[in-house]
Amino acid sequence: MPTTTKPTFWQKTGVQNWFLKKETSYTEMASTTPDSVYKYIIEKFKESIAELSFADRIIFYHEYIICFSPPDYNKFMDNNRGIFSLIIKESVKSFYGILQEYRQKGKKVTASSNKWVFRFVSHPDYEKGDKSFIGKLLPGNAYKGEENLRVTFIPRQTGIAQTFDIADEILKDFTYYSDGYYEIPWQDSLEAGDVSDVNRPRYFARLEATIPEKEYVGKKIEYLIKDEAFLISGSDEKPNQQGIFRVPSDWVSSPHLSVRYDKTADKFYIASFGEKTLVNENEVAKSYPDAPVWTGLPMNSRIVLNGIVSINIFKV
Repeated sequence: MPTTTKPTFWQKTGVQNWFLKKETSYTEMASTTPDSVYKYIIEKFKESIAELSFADRIIFYHEYIICFSPPDYNKFMDNNRGIFSLIIKESVKSFYGILQEYRQKGKKVTASSNKWVFRFVSHPDYEKGDKSFIGKLLPGNAYKGEENLRVTFIPRQTGIAQTFDIADEILKDFTYYSDGYYEIPWQDSLEAGDVSDVNRPRYFARLEATIPEKEYVGKKIEYLIKDEAFLISGSDEKPNQQGIFRVPSDWVSSPHLSVRYDKTADKFYIASFGEKTLVNENEVAKSYPDAPVWTGLPMNSRIVLNGIVSINIFKV
């Protein structure tokens, strides 16, 4: 029987053969450095102004998603942890300098959000030297762009930027890290705030549950994790309780799981109180609320409750 291979990100977008051609000779790109990342962000900021502005109104992206290969991202985090916040500080400072020049020329600088958002991410299909950029105006604001997002990708073979549109759902294939997410308040005075203005996200992980009940067929139930300890319970649990992820299914016990986050180790652990719990196809020993037995819960794990309810955990 022939084997099937899960399509990659590039195959799903239909552009793999466009700019990742096997016959193209490989040229080692210069290593990714803090300075090259800084200049890349400034370049994309200027491009967003050119693309989005009209009449005398200056429009620009407020969210910047910069994607690297896993090795390049890990190199940054292993050897230069904390450097991203400094890159962002200097980038926003340059943003305001550029916008101030437009104001001095009589242009109307229009903010589409009350904050700047920066996400440094990786993608398993990227190889060393690959990087890409996605800009957004931020959802929920008065000014909205096209329904699809635009990706500017720099392939390792040529170093020449290629741009194409992707649907928002493709973003789920990217790996987001809490260490790579930053927010800075927008300053209408066009002056950069102190580095202490760089804030961590309110939520640091999320859960997605898929249940068999008819009213939820084809849907996922999401829970954003902001507490370092919480419970996963079934339909018998009262809704909208703090620190409880209520999964409206009779296949989930109340409570079924206890989850805790060890900040020092940067790891999640679970204790199971239900009849049967699998984590990545390995059964978790049953324990009791007054005497929990903790098991490690890696990110991107798949949890199966009673053989039918599926829950996945992701970082944000």
